[in-house]
Amino acid sequence: MPRVSQEQAKLNRQRVVEVAASLFRERGLHGVGVADIMASAGLTHGGFYGQFANKEALAAEAFDTALSEDRRGSLDSLLANYLSLAHVKSPGIGCPLAALANDVAREPRGGPVRSRFTHGVERMASILAGLTPRVAKERRRQRSLATLSTIVGAVVLARAVDDEALASELIQAAQASVSA
Repeated sequence: MPRVSQEQAKLNRQRVVEVAASLFRERGLHGVGVADIMASAGLTHGGFYGQFANKEALAAEAFDTALSEDRRGSLDSLLANYLSLAHVKSPGIGCPLAALANDVAREPRGGPVRSRFTHGVERMASILAGLTPRVAKERRRQRSLATLSTIVGAVVLARAVDDEALASELIQAAQASVSA
């Protein structure tokens, strides 16, 4: 078999990470295997270990990729996009904090996935604090953490219930709470 060029290997790795970022958000960290990820990326399972030490290393990198997706704009637009039924119904392209919080809570402390998740919480809180009207620094952080907790919690709960009206109520209640 011909060897893959370094450039192609780099592209393949990027594709695997992007596919994993989506699949982990859709199915959870333990709901998708390496073979599924590689097949979805259009690659063979055998090439995985030439690119990644293990699934946990891929999950950490995939989490970083999902977090780096553009979340700029005004506070109102960020909250409107986050607290929408479209976000609730599309975990594969949504925020990894809401999609993976329960899975990450079961990961070992100090591991790469939990570390990346912690960084993600800090990053999102920082984004929200930066968009919050100018108040004392301590108050801005407290407010951003409360907002983050509310919006992530609302999306997690809205995804978990099997009643669309209740899901909508959860989202609307969170919108009212964070816009007050």
